[in-house]
Amino acid sequence: MLKKSVLSVITAAGLLLGVSSAPANAEHHNAQKNWVASWGTSQQMSRESGVSHDGFKNQTIRMIVNPNQGGKDVRLRFSNLYGVKPLVLDKVVLAHSATGAETVPKTGRMVTFKGKKRTVIPVGREISSDSVDFEVKENQDLTVSVYTHSATGPTTWHPLSKRTTYVSEQGDHTSENQSTSFTKGFKNWFWMEGIDVAAKDKKTRVIITLGDSITDSYGFTSNPNRSWGDYFDQRLKEKYKHRSISVINSGISGNRILRDSPIFGEKALDRLNHDVLEQPGVTDMILLEGINDIGQEPHEFDSSKIIAGMQQIIDKAHAKGIKVYGGTLTPFRGTTIANYFTEEGEKTREEVNQWIRTSGAFDEVIDFERMIQDPADPQRLLPAFDSGDHLHPSDAGFQAMAYGVNLSLFK
Repeated sequence: MLKKSVLSVITAAGLLLGVSSAPANAEHHNAQKNWVASWGTSQQMSRESGVSHDGFKNQTIRMIVNPNQGGKDVRLRFSNLYGVKPLVLDKVVLAHSATGAETVPKTGRMVTFKGKKRTVIPVGREISSDSVDFEVKENQDLTVSVYTHSATGPTTWHPLSKRTTYVSEQGDHTSENQSTSFTKGFKNWFWMEGIDVAAKDKKTRVIITLGDSITDSYGFTSNPNRSWGDYFDQRLKEKYKHRSISVINSGISGNRILRDSPIFGEKALDRLNHDVLEQPGVTDMILLEGINDIGQEPHEFDSSKIIAGMQQIIDKAHAKGIKVYGGTLTPFRGTTIANYFTEEGEKTREEVNQWIRTSGAFDEVIDFERMIQDPADPQRLLPAFDSGDHLHPSDAGFQAMAYGVNLSLFK
């Protein structure tokens, strides 16, 4: 693996700004709830330079997320898996989103950890907040504002958010509704690992999409919530209006099944436990990985090794009672990514897809290849579904993938 004397003043200020400072439920009460993942993203180590490496000091980081399942009790999960020092979160506020960095007035709620607003996350660890009495509506944006006073050092992060994270000038601006203090923007999430809701429906379905950039949604426009998983989630909610369902994106751009990368994250075999098997309430997993094993250097042209990796993932998920759906690898002939496509690699892709379709190893097969390939040239993406690099689907391609899934598999 890769690696109280001022209490009354604070309370009064929080009430004036519409932020509740009342302590949340105790941790043992948290454990009694039927927590299910409503939103989540996979974590990676920082880069060697840039904002993820530099981190933050005496600043407020305001992140926007879009939960896929509603509820009236919520908890937040933060990660310091790849930090180099303990991460101090001095204050966290949850609010409904307005426009940009603005939040809806009087919706802010203080998030606590074992009854305290300040928490320290050790290196290599994660933490869940106390339960917050806060109404979460599915597919309505939430804003999470985090203030950290001391220098964080290199961050644990997710590089491809497709949402703007707003960073403030100096100081604690967590309780501000306006955007004035937030002077910088980045298309990344920092430390935010997940948001869970307490589900009343014992048959709630949590579907994890484990994949690479095609799942992470590289290639579509900067508008949010347009990955194939987002479209898939929308379809499920339209079809099963009275069911509680969430689709959680565990894609990492460039990720592989068999090989780690400081840029593209831990291999799927190693991140499986954390990103899928340990997710609250997980019931299903859709696996769409392997094309980077083939295309990235050093290339893996031995299809049996990729297949063996997939089989390990299937076996581990089945041991946890999780259904596994195999996604066929999509076309990549003609890709503009240097040294990525080879004739030998195409042969490997076809061998892997043949195994996915015919082996019976998966509970079901989702044939993404046939959904977006060009019928006139099946080794290429249909031009209308091509983002332009001949590897990643466009918005229309992501829609085609989502609309090609047989929803009866998830009834």
